[in-house]
Amino acid sequence: MFTGKLVRLRAYKKEDIPLAQTWLNDPEMKTDLAPGIPYPYTLEDEEKWYLGNTSSGNDAYTFAIEDLATGAYIGGCGVNWVDWKNSRAMVGIAIGNKEFLGKGYGTDAMTVLVSFIFDQMNIRKIKLLVYAFNERAIKSYKKCGFIVEGIKKLEVYKNGAYHDEIEMALFRDDWRTQEH
Repeated sequence: MFTGKLVRLRAYKKEDIPLAQTWLNDPEMKTDLAPGIPYPYTLEDEEKWYLGNTSSGNDAYTFAIEDLATGAYIGGCGVNWVDWKNSRAMVGIAIGNKEFLGKGYGTDAMTVLVSFIFDQMNIRKIKLLVYAFNERAIKSYKKCGFIVEGIKKLEVYKNGAYHDEIEMALFRDDWRTQEH
């Protein structure tokens, strides 16, 4: 387990599945995370995801986010893919429990995840994608040291309109010079 000031990143447990499935069907979370059509996510879908991510041999490293004070499961984060040749990784994060939004939990979890990637995986560049309307996430990523590398204009259709998708990145050398 990897620990920050507010959170602990741990392996997913089978008992996390129903709550994760509930969060993934939340309209706000679907809008912020999924580029596709917001179709309901079943318990069976989440169980397949869980089984696929707990098996060895893939380059995805997923973590449940746990509140340090209570031990409550509040969300998830992880490495979605790794390009070992070019030493790059793509990350994602979601705080599912809305009581923990806007209070620094996501920023702390991302900081712990970034440290894991740079210190344990020896990756030089971390990338992520975020929709321009997700201002809370963008603010959090900037606190972690991510910078905007590019903007894909009107890339995604959500709730009746097209929106920009922002690509952000953080380099290990820049991370080393920041305070954490």
